[in-house]
Amino acid sequence: MKKPKWVVEKERSKRAAEAETVWLFGLHAVRDALMNPARVKLRLILTKNAADKLGEAIAAGGIEPEMADPRKFTAPIDPGSVHQGAALEVKPLDWGQVADRCLGDGQRPPRVVLLDRVTDPHNVGAILRSAEVFGAVAVIGMRHHAAPETGALAKTASGALERQPYLRVRNLADTMQELRAMGYLVLGLDGEAEVTLEEAVDGRRDRPVALVLGAEGPGLREKTKETCDALVRIHFAGDFGSLNVSNAAAVALYAAQPVAGG
Repeated sequence: MKKPKWVVEKERSKRAAEAETVWLFGLHAVRDALMNPARVKLRLILTKNAADKLGEAIAAGGIEPEMADPRKFTAPIDPGSVHQGAALEVKPLDWGQVADRCLGDGQRPPRVVLLDRVTDPHNVGAILRSAEVFGAVAVIGMRHHAAPETGALAKTASGALERQPYLRVRNLADTMQELRAMGYLVLGLDGEAEVTLEEAVDGRRDRPVALVLGAEGPGLREKTKETCDALVRIHFAGDFGSLNVSNAAAVALYAAQPVAGG
């Protein structure tokens, strides 16, 4: 009996995901990946100088490096990449399900960042750094319209990719509804909104809060806006333009902390 087309496609997608690997590069990204026991490490390429700097991490990673000439770095990465003599092939991290990851620790009301079609890996990497600094329990992007885990993203994240959960979901609106059912206040960042973020969280900082940010230019899609509990803007001191999405995420996370200034 011939398999239905959707079954064939699902099996093909599963095989492709299992075969997927990522090349991380740069001393910080490679060091933190080597030190991460959850990371499946496949191949490590280093120059002697990089190997000298990563001695402790190499021992912790349990993988034998291949040595490369700095003038002929053999890792299959973009020649323009600032690799600092270090490249590591890995499997993408699996952070599990939204429901499990976004529960929080029961002590501090959790904060989550959702990204609506933010595709620039440098922006996502910077957002992961901010999310780690401000204690967000997860950054959530779309499976097909968000920056995937790449070397460029990992380098910009400067190690945060190994510690800050980055989940990819099929449908952002469904995930927003799932978070609402868990008790989250879902706020969409929109420069034209009448209410400020500070006003929206005033008196509700003890609740879980999800901050939804859109790509620069198009911003949030209509379906995303409709699924938010409220649209909010960041209060600016003057009419001097707007922040890029990574800076907006950092400011929003700071402004929405469970305890003001905490």
